[in-house]
Amino acid sequence: MEDHAGFGYDHAPIGLVVTRHRLIAHCNIRFAEMFGYGRDDLAGQSIAMLYPSNREFVDLGKIGHRIMRQTQRYQDRRIMQRRDGTRFWCEVHGQSMTPKDPYAHCVWSFTDISDQRPVADLTRREREVAMYVIEGMTNKQIAQRLGISHRTVEAHRSRMMAKLKARTGAELLSRLAGFPVTEG
Repeated sequence: MEDHAGFGYDHAPIGLVVTRHRLIAHCNIRFAEMFGYGRDDLAGQSIAMLYPSNREFVDLGKIGHRIMRQTQRYQDRRIMQRRDGTRFWCEVHGQSMTPKDPYAHCVWSFTDISDQRPVADLTRREREVAMYVIEGMTNKQIAQRLGISHRTVEAHRSRMMAKLKARTGAELLSRLAGFPVTEG
């Protein structure tokens, strides 16, 4: 690991990681703690090990790559996975340092927002749809982003509503976002 203590990097209150081609070049203490690893355990590893599934790593990677090619930046809120298998909501921001090859060299911040959002027992695709529901995207926009039909998105939303005991779309959004739902 490189020494970044002089920059406050090691003790930043959010997780910071530098990746090269989606491999962890180095990370700060908070990033390693957030995922339940030691910093040395993560050095040189694929960031894929922090996703709930390899498919999510691939799918989100494609979406992020497409956006970063245009803007060199990417951000979202997603469910990630700790070393012990528990899942948690994370707010992720990334900056590419190499515009022609966005994933060649990136700096990322990860903030654990699980205290604001409960993690329900959702399937991989439901987690992907939930990410975009929280952003306020319509079924058609989500379908376009994920490359699936809007009817399929509707089916996933319907199953999420049942799992989260949400009666309306607003209740689903509230439950996914971790806001209390008032009865009445």
